[in-house]
Amino acid sequence: MLVTGAEGFIGSALVDLLVRAGARVRAFTHYKPYADRGHLARHLKRDSPVEMFTGDVRDPGRVSDAVKGCDTVFHLAALIGIPYSYESPGAYVRTNVVGTENIAEACRRHDVRRLVQTSTSEVYGTAVTVPISESHPLQPQSPYSASKIGADMTALSFHHAFGLPATVVRPFNTYGPRQSARAVIPAILSQLHAGVKEIRLGSLTPARDFTFVTDTAAGFLAVAECDRALGHVVNLGSGQEISIGDLAQALIRASGRDAEIIVDPDRLRPSGSEVQRLLSDNSRARDWAGWKPEVSLEEGLRRTSDWIGGHPRLFAPDRYQV
Repeated sequence: MLVTGAEGFIGSALVDLLVRAGARVRAFTHYKPYADRGHLARHLKRDSPVEMFTGDVRDPGRVSDAVKGCDTVFHLAALIGIPYSYESPGAYVRTNVVGTENIAEACRRHDVRRLVQTSTSEVYGTAVTVPISESHPLQPQSPYSASKIGADMTALSFHHAFGLPATVVRPFNTYGPRQSARAVIPAILSQLHAGVKEIRLGSLTPARDFTFVTDTAAGFLAVAECDRALGHVVNLGSGQEISIGDLAQALIRASGRDAEIIVDPDRLRPSGSEVQRLLSDNSRARDWAGWKPEVSLEEGLRRTSDWIGGHPRLFAPDRYQV
């Protein structure tokens, strides 16, 4: 099996889950001129079932080499930071859209059994109807979400035009250990564990549907084995929502710390770009693939708080990371 973006937050969790299931995994990672495997370092053993493969999804030749011989391809490699997409939208198109076209073309050429394309709930924009089903309108409220819409449609077009066995999984807000500090939960927890008395955030009113990372990874596997999902989008979300303000209070409790919440203007999204509400309808995942989340929000926040508290050097709580 091939996992692109394998060093990332969800990608590394998926690699771990595949290994525990007995699979051999080719981990496609972005080339770096220094010896650092990050979240995959524990798989650097002589008898490891994980094969490290460096490259860039923008390079069609290297992508083809990565896909060759693989039965199933989980495509997670992407530029994902929303704030940075305002600064460099072209980079998101090249990596997310062109990169996905390279993956789809390679999967077609090498006759893979299944391509699982990774989407994001950000493509829905602010909810028109809730809970959000897969038929909800797509609303590109940031260059990032626009690039992911393009990537999703590219994968699905290869299914309809060429018969490529492709499915799009659309995670809502995944969280847990290893997530980077640019995301809201580690941003809050890193400040709390640093002992700050004022938690600096953007808007407190948006509501999100949070899913623990091991549940999201399990959803990828379930959908990959679901023939009914071919040519379709499948949401992966908990089906429950919480506002960012209430989330911050829950994280204060999970960490056992005490702090005041402050709105930081530098962390606010541009006007018209903030997605106010994301709440998943996960009926397809439940009914088609037999998937459901297992980790409660309270338990997941506790686990995440414990992990961040144990890795203080990975975070810079006094700096806003895009």
